[in-house]
Amino acid sequence: PSLNARLPLHFNAAGVPNRYGSKTEFAGSVLVVSAIGLLTGLLVRFLPLIDPKKKAKYSQATFVRISHAVIFLISAISFLVIYSGTQTHFKMPVKIFLPLMGLFFAYLGNLLNSVKPNYFVGIRTPWTLENEEVWRKTHRLAAKLWLPGGIILAALGWALTGAAAQIVFIGGLLVIALVPVIYSYIYYRHLPK
Repeated sequence: PSLNARLPLHFNAAGVPNRYGSKTEFAGSVLVVSAIGLLTGLLVRFLPLIDPKKKAKYSQATFVRISHAVIFLISAISFLVIYSGTQTHFKMPVKIFLPLMGLFFAYLGNLLNSVKPNYFVGIRTPWTLENEEVWRKTHRLAAKLWLPGGIILAALGWALTGAAAQIVFIGGLLVIALVPVIYSYIYYRHLPK
């Protein structure tokens, strides 16, 4: 009942709505996003059942933690969207959203060391999937980057404002995502044939 008649359905990078709709559209959008989060969480949770090589079972406990993190993240984003719909001046609270995303990546970084080779979760390049040593070394490096990198991104997302926060966040995210991929290729190329 506290929702406005005209509600935000989509936000730009600055957190400002750029598409509005009715309460029905708003509720539908929130339900779709929540369903995607739930289905993603369930898929990650039950990956060992659909793994063709049956190796995902060795990381099942990690997959459960990842599924909980995904469900929490999607729920928090849904909450922020609903909260923005109760305000007279709509705006996604970017000061909460960016730190939340940074902490999500830090948490994933904490788990990367315990993900065993599989086709579903982790840094799945042709080189990591080809060689278990490349997988292990790549994920060890990624964990060392993602955990502190996510915490730094969360702090900068909180401290910086406007375009600076977005540029730093996206730039930092690209670095922590691309460095392990490039490393996996270089490490694989230097393995003895």
